Amino acid sequence: MSKDEETLIKDALSKEDVNEEVKEAKSEIDAAEDDDEGVTGDFEVTKEEMSIIRAELACEFPEDYTYLSDAYVKSVASKPYSKDPSIRRPIEYTMEKLTHVMEWREEVGAPEMETLIHLVNGSEYSDEAKENPEKLVKAKALAVSLNNASLYWHGFTKEGKPVLWIRCGRKSWYPNVEAEVNALILIADAGIKCMPEGVTDFVVISDSNSPPPPVPSFLINVLKALVRGYPDRLNMLLTAPVGSIIQFVMNLLMPLMPGRLAGKFLLKDMDNATEIMKDMLMNGEEDIPTFLGGTADHDQYYPDEYYAKNQGEGSLKFDYFGMIERLKEQAKIWEEKFGTKEEAEE
Repeated sequence: MSKDEETLIKDALSKEDVNEEVKEAKSEIDAAEDDDEGVTGDFEVTKEEMSIIRAELACEFPEDYTYLSDAYVKSVASKPYSKDPSIRRPIEYTMEKLTHVMEWREEVGAPEMETLIHLVNGSEYSDEAKENPEKLVKAKALAVSLNNASLYWHGFTKEGKPVLWIRCGRKSWYPNVEAEVNALILIADAGIKCMPEGVTDFVVISDSNSPPPPVPSFLINVLKALVRGYPDRLNMLLTAPVGSIIQFVMNLLMPLMPGRLAGKFLLKDMDNATEIMKDMLMNGEEDIPTFLGGTADHDQYYPDEYYAKNQGEGSLKFDYFGMIERLKEQAKIWEEKFGTKEEAEE
């Protein structure tokens, strides 16, 4: 990247209206911030208590309550109480936290995201498409965000956490922010549903050989989605290699992040990142992709959009359904290799 391009990006991220957007985002994130985000500890949660939580969620969110696995609900309920770490969180407090997540999902339309994929993968002349023109427009925008294959799940860590890969160089420099956030929600939910039993969080590895889009609203809205919709879901985000643009972006975002979330971001050079990936990925060095100096060929599954073919009759080129099937198969392989989450941690 030339110095002129770097200057252009930094200028775009430093405009006055960006400062206003950052202030507004900070207020929203502060309001949603969890005092005990990432707190460790494990108290007992009885079957009766789990039944009470499940019943309340089913009553309040009948169409989406199964999204939260028992393992995740238990991980939230079993943590120490921030106001008194010697005791477990009260059930009422746990319900409040879980309700906030479910309300956010309702607010952004998370439960309907996969229906958009089915719609845009079919003919735009189908009865459903004709009867829902606004939904079709939203679905087409989602497909555009997915088709560049800049965001996808592939493989697991040794601890059974699915790995979300971000390829910044494939993203449009001026993306449709709403569609990009919708794509993140769709992909995140797909990976969460494919987690092995007992696993509740995931890992992100970002190829930053090219910078992310120089659009502050995109970066800020992705961060807000992570904080409000996926608390305690991110185990670690590794980005490499780290140049001046990535450092500039992180300087913009760090003040917005809850303290424990900021600590999960690892900015590394390629040598250090390679060693981390060797230790972390299920098959070690052989799981490192070619675009990060390894041998694993992700492009056979997630090619550049130019080489991708339409999956169905519609405009979807990204192999969303194949991604899910591969992730399920990889989860089975992990379980055969490592057993349960508890066994993998021993």
